[in-house]
Amino acid sequence: MSRTTRDINRITTAIIGISARLIVFAAVFVLMYEGATKGYQFGHAIFAPEAVDAEPGIVKEIVITEGESLSDVAKKLEEEGLISDRFAMMVQAKFYEYEVRPGAYELSTSMTSKEMLKLIDAAKAKDEDGE
Repeated sequence: MSRTTRDINRITTAIIGISARLIVFAAVFVLMYEGATKGYQFGHAIFAPEAVDAEPGIVKEIVITEGESLSDVAKKLEEEGLISDRFAMMVQAKFYEYEVRPGAYELSTSMTSKEMLKLIDAAKAKDEDGE
């Protein structure tokens, strides 16, 4: 192999190595950006939730039966179009120590998930007070 061929191979190998590193750095940057963006959006949904619709919204009656878990209720609310992210609602309930209790509730798409949780949790507090 001539000296020129070896030099070309060395340069080609260096270019390929640099290109591979740049691709890896770009991929890491994109993943970090996407992770930070999704993390911010999830945190915003937990601590500053927004309603699905503006006032007056659509009122729907939701029945929570005995034995339904928070996960079941959140899934039901998402399927009915009352909330946009059931996982954010579940984290909210745990973070703010809200509980769900059986009953019939009139909820609106203009309510935030936190307002819905307060309403459902307030009904529990009323029953405990004997009202």
